Amino acid sequence: MSSLLRYIVKNDAMKNDPKEIYGWRVYLLACSACFGAMSFGWDSGVIGGVINLDSFIAKDDVATANLQGNIVSVLQAGCFVGALVAYPLTDIFGRRPCLMGGALFTLAGVAMQAAASGHLEPMYIGRFISGLGVGCSSVVNPIYVTENAPRAIRGLLTGLYQMFIVTGGMIAFWGNYAVSIHLSGPAQYIVPLSIQGLPPLLLFSLMALCNESPRYLARKDRWEEAKAVLTRIRNLPSDHPYLQDEFQEIADQLEYERRLIGDAGFWTLQREMWTIPTNRKRAILSITLMICQQMTGTNAINTYAPQIFKNLGITGTSNSLLSTGVYGIVKVISCGLFLLFMADSLGRRRSLLVSSVGQAFCMFYIGLYVRISPPVDGEPVPGAGYFALVCIFVFAAFFQFGWGPACWILVSEIPAARLRPMNVALGAATQWLFNFVVARAVPNMLATVGAHGYGTYLIFGSFCVCMFFFVWFFIPETKGVSLEQMDKLFGVTEEERPELSMSSRHSFSVRSMLAKAPIIVKSIVAAMKPTPVSGRTVSSTRRTESSAMAALIFSNSCLTL
Repeated sequence: MSSLLRYIVKNDAMKNDPKEIYGWRVYLLACSACFGAMSFGWDSGVIGGVINLDSFIAKDDVATANLQGNIVSVLQAGCFVGALVAYPLTDIFGRRPCLMGGALFTLAGVAMQAAASGHLEPMYIGRFISGLGVGCSSVVNPIYVTENAPRAIRGLLTGLYQMFIVTGGMIAFWGNYAVSIHLSGPAQYIVPLSIQGLPPLLLFSLMALCNESPRYLARKDRWEEAKAVLTRIRNLPSDHPYLQDEFQEIADQLEYERRLIGDAGFWTLQREMWTIPTNRKRAILSITLMICQQMTGTNAINTYAPQIFKNLGITGTSNSLLSTGVYGIVKVISCGLFLLFMADSLGRRRSLLVSSVGQAFCMFYIGLYVRISPPVDGEPVPGAGYFALVCIFVFAAFFQFGWGPACWILVSEIPAARLRPMNVALGAATQWLFNFVVARAVPNMLATVGAHGYGTYLIFGSFCVCMFFFVWFFIPETKGVSLEQMDKLFGVTEEERPELSMSSRHSFSVRSMLAKAPIIVKSIVAAMKPTPVSGRTVSSTRRTESSAMAALIFSNSCLTL
């Protein structure tokens, strides 16, 4: 495996690091955690087909765009809440327990959807509960994988999150096609809704066998466990220089963080994130990346693919579901090629630039085709129409070459270590919020923004053009950079260290006050004592300066609470 990786992945870390660290354990950890991502991909694929099945529409009359948007988007609403809640939980309980808890919520929601038998109220509740689990996993998964991954293949392993999303979607697409042919009645939608419980079941079972993140264990001062876990997943003896260097780097980074902020609370970390320029820049980049990912329109196509293929001239439910299945295969193959040959070789920045251009071209062509020469019922699809269908597949490929996996990689690796859980939670919550907006808006856009919804494609194409310039001017390259070196990449200089330190001095603590009491007392005593200078005492001005110094020390002591 290591020799194959060295042939595929081209970066300095791969050349210099020992080959033993690329053993099977690190891949097992990453794949186990990524079943949480598969839950979302599977759900998106299933629900997009289910809401177009005649048997489901007949049960509760969900043919209107509004109802379809409601059914789809309630999952994203749950994901948004789950992502926000995951941040404090993953720091309190750990990465592994949170992933297992998210799996249980997803399973409970899937059970409610299947038992709903097409009735809307329990369907809404079940999808919201599933969303809580999926949203929690979306925050914890990239953190867990990033903290376990060797730096040379961190992009590949973190990008597996996107790979599992598209794999789940592909399986769901083909499942929808199969049930549309071989089943009838309520079983057509109950079966696919039920089997989407497989990914969370695998997530819970496999995570029970995996270790906790070594960096999380170190943050909790469980040093022996952290070293044992790092030794096992790196497949090296405990006295190996590489292992000792990595462990020391973790310890040094943690010591530096604690020297700056101590046991900082939520609001202290918020201040550090938003008042320090380099941290603020990284937080804004994370938020903007996730907004851009959704504004490509990819999840609109993922969820409403059967309807979109109908708009392009593919008639019949089975035919549109078949086209959707092919679309899923294209996504999986494209994502696999990106992770193997581009994520840690071509890099994140170039991948995003290429992806933006390719997606913009595809969206503009589809929009112009639907506007100028829309398909006509009962007539064969023209050559330009078939090229529009090809553009749907090419769009999927370009998304997987960049905006799909690269966003999750960047959001999980660019923050300062102490701010990583909060930063990833913020990025994931933003992603789910805009996913909700897109999922809710697209059915109405396809119905109202021009004939056959041509304006929808032009809008998303315009966003892709804007994203190219955003990446060109603001996104640096991070391939091969260790997590502990991201501060340097984003320009944290020695001059900024005092500012970083001061940013944490805003929480009240009696213990810190008492610790500085001797200094304060000495300063006050010095201020009150006359100081002889050549037989004279200092003037009142000098004593005032000493008093001012004492007051300054006192006020600084209060600000560090």
